[in-house]
Amino acid sequence: MTGTRQRRRSPAPRAGEEQRAALARERRGRRTEEERQRTRARTSARSGRSKRAAARKSRPTRGKEIRRRWVALLTVVTLAALGYLLFFSSLLSVKTIEVQGAKTVSADQIRATAQVPPGQPMLRADVDGIRDRVAQMPGIATVDVSRSWPTTLEIAVTERTAIAFFDSGPGGDGVHLVDGGGVVFKTVKTRPAGLPELKLPKVSEDDPVTRAVTAVLGVLPEQLLKQTKTVTAKTPASVEFTLSTGKTVRWGNAENTDRKAKVLAALLTQQGKIYDVSAPELPTITS
Repeated sequence: MTGTRQRRRSPAPRAGEEQRAALARERRGRRTEEERQRTRARTSARSGRSKRAAARKSRPTRGKEIRRRWVALLTVVTLAALGYLLFFSSLLSVKTIEVQGAKTVSADQIRATAQVPPGQPMLRADVDGIRDRVAQMPGIATVDVSRSWPTTLEIAVTERTAIAFFDSGPGGDGVHLVDGGGVVFKTVKTRPAGLPELKLPKVSEDDPVTRAVTAVLGVLPEQLLKQTKTVTAKTPASVEFTLSTGKTVRWGNAENTDRKAKVLAALLTQQGKIYDVSAPELPTITS
């Protein structure tokens, strides 16, 4: 019997070669801690050099730095000079005080009351204080103070308008004018023509009856107001007045003005002595 002996190679050597190759590859890819530190050091050094180079590029040159300092110095000097010019120099001081709206009140008296020091710089002028002082003048209702550059101060006033008067009588101090707010603002020697006379126990802007009476007079139709001679009241809701014809009108309060005026116009075409429109829905005529 003839046979052929077959030889088989053992896999052990081949497996050993593969292990040795894998080990070699692992050794080639593995770095020691010292190598890693050297790598990090080189990377950090490169980064530092880049930052220093960028800082050198962004750092201003000596010429630019000098120019910046000069600009800052000139800015400070300019601001200081401007502040001195506005707050202390006479170049922009008050040289003219213009008064607008004054008719019966003297413009010179308004300037004197304003108390603006001569040569005072415009920005240091106390416009609020000037307004408050002028507003205290008896004939002034409203005041507005403003600066008109470079050297003018403007004072615009609205004078009080008389809506009635009252006579203080014998031993009194004369005839007093009253505006629509019940303010007694002026004393005259003679009774003014065309204004009704107030016959009240007290005339004052703080008195409710006075305010009610002046409120009624302020809303009366002009034609009716011209005919009104005297006005009386005991309470704010009991205003009544006497016309130039001698007729008496009981008006009540200051409400429903238009309705009352229309009703009264119709009633006055009829004979009577007392015309009551305090309740315009139920007017009455008394002979």
